[in-house]
Amino acid sequence: MERDRPLVATGQQIGAGWSPALSVVKALSALVLARKLGGEAVYWMADEDHDRLEVASVVGLEAGRLRRHRFHFEAPEGTAAGWLPWTAAHQAEAADLWGALPEAVETTLRGHALALGAPLWRRGLRPFSPTDPAVRAPIQDTLARWRELPLEAALLRQAQRLRNEGAPLPLDPSAQAAWFSLDPDRGRRRRLEPGQPLAQGHWLSPGAVLRPLMQSLLLPVTHAVLGPAERAYWRLAEPLWEAVGLAPPVIVPRPTVYVLPPGARLEAEQVPALRDGLWEAFAPDLPLRPSAALGQPQPLPEWSPALRIRFTAEVARLRQRLLRLDRRLARGQAEASLGMDPERLRQALFPLGKAQERVLPGCLWLRDEVLLDRIARALEGPDPLLLVPGTGP
Repeated sequence: MERDRPLVATGQQIGAGWSPALSVVKALSALVLARKLGGEAVYWMADEDHDRLEVASVVGLEAGRLRRHRFHFEAPEGTAAGWLPWTAAHQAEAADLWGALPEAVETTLRGHALALGAPLWRRGLRPFSPTDPAVRAPIQDTLARWRELPLEAALLRQAQRLRNEGAPLPLDPSAQAAWFSLDPDRGRRRRLEPGQPLAQGHWLSPGAVLRPLMQSLLLPVTHAVLGPAERAYWRLAEPLWEAVGLAPPVIVPRPTVYVLPPGARLEAEQVPALRDGLWEAFAPDLPLRPSAALGQPQPLPEWSPALRIRFTAEVARLRQRLLRLDRRLARGQAEASLGMDPERLRQALFPLGKAQERVLPGCLWLRDEVLLDRIARALEGPDPLLLVPGTGP
């Protein structure tokens, strides 16, 4: 990497199947921005993180339906993601979930992620592992000097400032460790308390809030593509850059991408209505609704109290049935507008009730070269929310 050219960095904790798909959006966003700036793009493989539940929990496909799945790894608790074993059994398990996948380039989860990312590497994105001994060992003395600085106190003060502003605070530095130890041979990562000595031969491993500083220590990062949660915890590190003598990169928000089923028609401003199931928003020419035909019938004064109560209850039940007919009518009108059944479209864009890119594994997009190019072209524009036509059946 040339230090006189812009360097755009992004990344994600490596996970089975490149989950979640938003990591593909981040990678392509970095590539597109680097091309605009005449620079290079790097994908930071966060392979020293050790949230095993996150890297192992995925969604698979079964007869066209989604099913939750969790991989199991035979490794001690606290083993960092890059050291988790990826065996032939894991490969077969993954193929059962998602279809044929490229073989891992090494028998670790890191090797699995490197193999799946090949379409991005071919497009010019460069994978970067911060656990490569060639780059990590030389910075240990600098990290040790940083550990002697009062960074934790600065983090606590910044956290309080952010709370006073009402800003989101996804990480609490009073509970989240600033430093860990990492055994480079076995990949075991353990919390380091203030003043606790580092074991011989182990590496200092920054916590999530300090990771941006180490990234800029290892790479001449000028721009960083970040999601909303990342931008929130990067704010915690704002006072620390000057303390360690580094300049912070320009933060670039990651866009949101939805891949539409073929034939679907949807505008970005319609996404909230689709998410909330407001079919009427897609049926502007809806005829008189069945519930409106009911009017406002009232019980007659000469009826007995019991009859009036019964009448009111029956009208309420009838109104509920008619409202369901209203929704059915609006759904049919919406289907004509959207090009497909709106409930099916909602399930496609918000599987399991969450945004598609947060649920689906990235491998489903990575193996579709045409789709990757479509997403990249869409990312060339300024819009923060993008709808990209899919290529599937």
